[in-house]
Amino acid sequence: LKAKLAKLRSELINGPGGKSSGTKNAERGFDVTKSGDTRVGLVGFPSVGKSTLLTTLTGTRSEAAAYEFTTLTCIPGTMKYKGARIQVLDLPGIIEGAADGRGRGRQVISTARTCNMILVVLDSAKPLTHKKIIENELYSFGIRINQKPPQVKFLKKEKGGIGYQEIVTQTKGMSADAARLVCKEYKISCAEIILREDVTVDQFIDVIEDNRAYIPVLYVFNKIDALTIEELDILDQMPNYVPISSFHKWNLEELMEEIWSRCNMLRIYTKPKGQIPDYDEPVILHSERSPTVEQFCNRLHKSIMDDFSHALVWGRSAKHQPQRCGKDHMLMDEDIVQICKKV
Repeated sequence: LKAKLAKLRSELINGPGGKSSGTKNAERGFDVTKSGDTRVGLVGFPSVGKSTLLTTLTGTRSEAAAYEFTTLTCIPGTMKYKGARIQVLDLPGIIEGAADGRGRGRQVISTARTCNMILVVLDSAKPLTHKKIIENELYSFGIRINQKPPQVKFLKKEKGGIGYQEIVTQTKGMSADAARLVCKEYKISCAEIILREDVTVDQFIDVIEDNRAYIPVLYVFNKIDALTIEELDILDQMPNYVPISSFHKWNLEELMEEIWSRCNMLRIYTKPKGQIPDYDEPVILHSERSPTVEQFCNRLHKSIMDDFSHALVWGRSAKHQPQRCGKDHMLMDEDIVQICKKV
């Protein structure tokens, strides 16, 4: 039943052929060029202070007024923090039923899917049920909040039936029969399934659908100047949250530090031969991809690897200073790299 519901919901959102349903103009998204080292989207109900927060963080003017739906399109801005250029998108306010297309909600959430991180901006004076509504809308559109992709290998085959293996004992409802029933619903008769962790049926359906976005989410409670200390203590029990006041510029440093740590960014400094390292413009890489010297070179320019000989690395990843490394050496935060070309 869960598989059937997931399949019908997917067809409702994407259309029977997997393409976006609706007319050409009605479902058109926001065309925003991706720039900077990482992208952060501001999602929330109308009039919670998203535009004021964008203006405070980036200096980009986004119209703010005392009425709802002031922002009608996507407003991009760029902030600099620890040498990284972070693109911040001020998205229009969403309402309940946004995943079904109400209030241009589908365009808003589809733009949020392209972000490396989502900031859910909430009004501290409003009920906490708003948080649950936004979570449900993001979930309905295939965004999995603060989750990692399940360690499940799913491989379609041309023959041989359904092969099912459990590396870890399943306690959340998954079994060989459940896997076969889900595959039958998706008209899959031959596949290899290996479960390397304890997963639910819903997570297994996500693996088969193969169109889910696993994005870190931080809950930003704005307008804390309207709260008492006792109310702040109650909010403090919630995980993944930062209290701020974008109007008074309170606690913005903690917000930027949380964005930095949750986006897993690393600073790699370049060093020309015979000169001091360039500490002003670091090269930003993401640690979840296990950055190597080769990825660092490709980030600078694709042609560097054609003449690459070796690299000299100073920093925490080096066993001694400097260490001569090949292209597969793993880099760490604030390493200094000097590239040597073939003679």
